[in-house]
Amino acid sequence: MKYLFLSLAIIFELIGTGFMQASNGFSKTIPTILTIVAYTICFFFFSHALKSIPLGIAYAIWGGLGIVLSAIISIVIFKQSLDLPAIIGITLIVAGVFVMNVFSKSAVN
Repeated sequence: MKYLFLSLAIIFELIGTGFMQASNGFSKTIPTILTIVAYTICFFFFSHALKSIPLGIAYAIWGGLGIVLSAIISIVIFKQSLDLPAIIGITLIVAGVFVMNVFSKSAVN
């Protein structure tokens, strides 16, 4: 269940981020409300994941996947682009999350 909760937190974080972009600086009511609702649900599930996953590990997974998937969403949905330094930076973040999960004794399986 812990990784289901973390997955749901990531999904709702991505939904919230997408609506935040669509809210145009919180100037559009419906996307703003949907942003708040999605992030509230996100933090609810994240708090439940933290009951059994250490904070550092959970946050690394949540943040790492959130960054990668948000970048993909920005390209596919919002037609934004990433330059080489951005791609390298995202790759390093993914590598860091991988190292933490595979080699760290802090990770809970």
